[in-house]
Amino acid sequence: MDLRRLSGYNLDLCSQVKALKTIISSSEIVNQVLERAKTLDLDNYYIGAGCITQTVWNYISDKPLNYGIKDIDFVYFDEENVDFEAEDRMISAVKQLYSDLDIEIDVKNQARVHLWYKDHFGYSIEPYKSLESSINSWPTTATSIGIRKEFNNEFKVYAPFGLNDLFGMTVRANKVQITKEIYETKVSNWIKKWPNLKVVPWDEN
Repeated sequence: MDLRRLSGYNLDLCSQVKALKTIISSSEIVNQVLERAKTLDLDNYYIGAGCITQTVWNYISDKPLNYGIKDIDFVYFDEENVDFEAEDRMISAVKQLYSDLDIEIDVKNQARVHLWYKDHFGYSIEPYKSLESSINSWPTTATSIGIRKEFNNEFKVYAPFGLNDLFGMTVRANKVQITKEIYETKVSNWIKKWPNLKVVPWDEN
């Protein structure tokens, strides 16, 4: 199969998900992360955000699939254990699992994001009610995505805004939580790496 023929843009959702699976499976690092994650004692997790989106952008742009990806976002949801120590243990376990991979792994329990968000971003947020509700608030429509590989090797994909902006290389703000400044900083950084992105200005979202 010629992967370069897989666009995904403006196709039906089923075809888009199929194209997404094929592209992600062709990335050695991301596929390793998805495959090994099945060995963790976790049911409620996703690999998501930039590492998924930027793999697709690289594929469409005919760049190496790991180009420009600074880390892998590994998110999970454990509202029964929101203390720092519990998250730190999970961080250690996940990073140990991927210690041989040449990429940073960013592990966060989304059930405790509200505890540190104000210190980091300057304003408070409400606690997320689920892992999916956290993805619903991620900064752009194209990066609001989570994937995991089930034990039957089927992919579970959560993309609340669909996949058309992803395959269309369209950067559009998801204003649920972020500020204009955060959005424009991300845009500025991304456009340097992927100059073919189609950016929707903040005021036009």
